[in-house]
Amino acid sequence: MAKRKRLTPARNLATAPSPEPAADAAARPILPGAGRGAAPIARVAGESASEAALRDLAEDVRRARDEGRMVQALPLEAVDAGYLVRDRILADDAELEVLIDSLRDRGQQTPIEVVDLGAGRFGLISGWRRLTALRRLAAEDAARFGTVKALLRRPETAAEAYRAMVEENEIRVGLSYYERARIVARAAGQGVYPDVQAALSGLFAAASRAKRSKIGSFLKIHDALDDRLRFAAAIPERLGLALSRALEADAELAPRLRERLRKGAPADAAAELALLERALTGQGRGAAAKAPGQGRAAPSADGRPVEGPGGIRMQAAPGRITLTGEGVTEAFRADLAAWLAGRGGGAA
Repeated sequence: MAKRKRLTPARNLATAPSPEPAADAAARPILPGAGRGAAPIARVAGESASEAALRDLAEDVRRARDEGRMVQALPLEAVDAGYLVRDRILADDAELEVLIDSLRDRGQQTPIEVVDLGAGRFGLISGWRRLTALRRLAAEDAARFGTVKALLRRPETAAEAYRAMVEENEIRVGLSYYERARIVARAAGQGVYPDVQAALSGLFAAASRAKRSKIGSFLKIHDALDDRLRFAAAIPERLGLALSRALEADAELAPRLRERLRKGAPADAAAELALLERALTGQGRGAAAKAPGQGRAAPSADGRPVEGPGGIRMQAAPGRITLTGEGVTEAFRADLAAWLAGRGGGAA
């Protein structure tokens, strides 16, 4: 019988690859360009879904940043602290040192608030003390303290920016009544509000009517003496309200006080408060200040207490004078010590 002709080359069974199991073939990855050159539908759909997710994430991040929900790290030099007229006159050195120590130990825990000015610049709305403390720390370690954590705000108007600054300070570290009156006057003077009454109502909308009334009283002091006062933030509520009433009742008091402040140039808050106290007790109203005890009353010869100006009661005895009453304040004590020192009697 004739042999059949071999139609295909004979395979060397020792070297020929074995048939691939169907399961392994299904698990093999599909390479780009395989088959007819068209990408599988599943891969195209997966890539489209990933791109859509990235777009959504980028939009969420942008919206969070614009709406002030995302904390950003900004270079310290990019923040303009003078963007708004600040409501706080001076930072208390002791309190600022406490804040600096806290930032040095724990880092910045609370972000500041800024507005985008464009070109990589930002205007400070609130957080002046934190920014000031961080700038001092940056002088020690610029690598660690060269940035500030911030939330971006988009106030519709300048009035909203000023109100945000005031309310943040009211919550964290309360302003003095003079500082409140000062920012009211400054905001009105800058045209942020049409007048001081609108500024008072706008900036302190959340305050009680009584509180706004007191701020209005301190406005009289600001208008009369602001450029002469060096320690205005130290004026306590009671003294300020009394001084406001006195300024309103006596039109000549403001120029007298301005002149005394100019000549006296008080070196510290105690001396300045003493000068203001004298104005209310009838002392220091002439070109030269009257000494304590030269007011409207003199001590009784028989040792009985005598009521003096400002509610001060004076009782004399051999080798001793006793002063009592609400008018014997720390400012009065400082003034009395200065008067005694001037007479060569030494400090009290």
